[in-house]
Amino acid sequence: MKIDGLIIDVVQKKIFPGRLEIKDRKIHKVQPLNDAPQKYILPGFIDSHVHIESSMVLPSRFAEVAVSHGTLATVSDPHEIANVMGIDGINFMIEDGKRVPFRFYFGAPSCVPATPFDHSGSVIGSEEVKHLLSRDDIYYLSEMMNFPGVVNKQDDIIKKLSFAKMLNKPVDGHAPGLTGEDLEKYIGEGISTDHESYSLEEAREKIQKGMMIQIRNGSAALNFDALHPLIGEFPEKIMFCTDDCHPNDLINGHINKMVKMAISKGYDLFDVLRAASYVPNRHYNLNIGMLQTGDSADFIVVDNLEALNVEEVWNNGEIIFRNRTYQWKRPDATAVNNFIKRRIQKRDIEIRSSSKSRTIKVIQALDGELITNSFSSKMNITDGKIEADPSNDILKIVVINRYSKRKPAIGFIKGFGLKEGAIAGSIAHDSHNLIAVGVQDSDIVAVLNKLMETGGGIIAKKGNHIVNLSLPVAGLMSLDAVKDVALKYQKLNKLAWESGSSLKAPFMTLAFMSLLVIPELKIGDKGLFNVNDFAYTSLFAE
Repeated sequence: MKIDGLIIDVVQKKIFPGRLEIKDRKIHKVQPLNDAPQKYILPGFIDSHVHIESSMVLPSRFAEVAVSHGTLATVSDPHEIANVMGIDGINFMIEDGKRVPFRFYFGAPSCVPATPFDHSGSVIGSEEVKHLLSRDDIYYLSEMMNFPGVVNKQDDIIKKLSFAKMLNKPVDGHAPGLTGEDLEKYIGEGISTDHESYSLEEAREKIQKGMMIQIRNGSAALNFDALHPLIGEFPEKIMFCTDDCHPNDLINGHINKMVKMAISKGYDLFDVLRAASYVPNRHYNLNIGMLQTGDSADFIVVDNLEALNVEEVWNNGEIIFRNRTYQWKRPDATAVNNFIKRRIQKRDIEIRSSSKSRTIKVIQALDGELITNSFSSKMNITDGKIEADPSNDILKIVVINRYSKRKPAIGFIKGFGLKEGAIAGSIAHDSHNLIAVGVQDSDIVAVLNKLMETGGGIIAKKGNHIVNLSLPVAGLMSLDAVKDVALKYQKLNKLAWESGSSLKAPFMTLAFMSLLVIPELKIGDKGLFNVNDFAYTSLFAE
């Protein structure tokens, strides 16, 4: 088999007219030509850090759309489903991914639960991590979110890191805002990457101290604009990733969007393409071909280097995408879940207080960011109850444990902008309990009860109008195609915006309000959590 075109060799950094001769699924020969068709042959893109679950579809469904954007592989952290279903959830993701000709490189989740302060559906300890890392289908230790545990040499954490070193598998980091001596201790334990840098200064320090930086452009966290100068400054230390990519974003682009943005800013073509392919392939010891003689025949064909319209995608010597269509039969799948259903009443989410205790701590959500701010506010008391104050954009936020019957955790939040109704979901990083934000207690109770009735999903309510996206797979993923999930998700966003929210991604932002490892103030299933102190804190400020 032969294919002619303009070959982009990212290893030797050259472009030339040439022919690829493919034999036994490998590149048998790379032959330069005097002339070739005006189409470009280059390595497929790699998402260097992504949670497939955040696309709200199965790996096999994710692949259907990702290949259309030139993505050939993902370095996938199954942390989300692991928090719900443990190793059974990880195995589910791996097996589903094997059903399609796409490269899913899964890691062993390092923090299940993300912190000891949260209740999740499973616990994966150091011995379980050792077992996972010993498997051939587990390629790395996933993001080490418990940076205080690393810095303070917590026994279970250090054991997990030592197992990765012993088995010669990379370790991903997650250290937002970590600098100085603590950063050096963190890196000193063998942690090699970070995708949580929010400023050039922070990212530069991490690179200078030995880390690789993954520039992230996902659905809630958009760091490309802040970090893109790193492409020119430290090209061998940069990778591209999405981290969390919702279905409505995935259908419009993936890593190709970052490649196009970087090229449009004038960065060296090879530096950009290497960040999207060669660097992650080398760092994670993947077996993806880079258009060298003897490599696996893995590559994409695009029409030009501006639009990057994908004409073909080749995986292991076979065409898996052509004529705008993936070239495999869609596999069947069965839903799995971990969920205790119950109903709550309005009285379950009331906050009672005397007139002397009405100053509370408020979470402040930031559009496009995973971090939050916090402040104190005096609240109105009606019939002895502290109510939401939509006129000042201070709404009630509720988290309910979905794995056991526990008392709801209640707080207040600014930044969602709802003037009426409520939104909720069973995607709540990282334990994936139920989380809701709303104006009236009656609407909050209604959406939470609907979620518990259906076993998980995402829901929005405005008056009598309800939009519900059912997510029967672990309360995280649908069995449907990406385009169908994206359409329903867009309807959910539309209803949230019509209810007053100005957030770009209200449901993604909501999902991260319970992530207890990203500063500053968050809410878990036990209450408000001060990430800076790594401890729960009272709702009341005085």
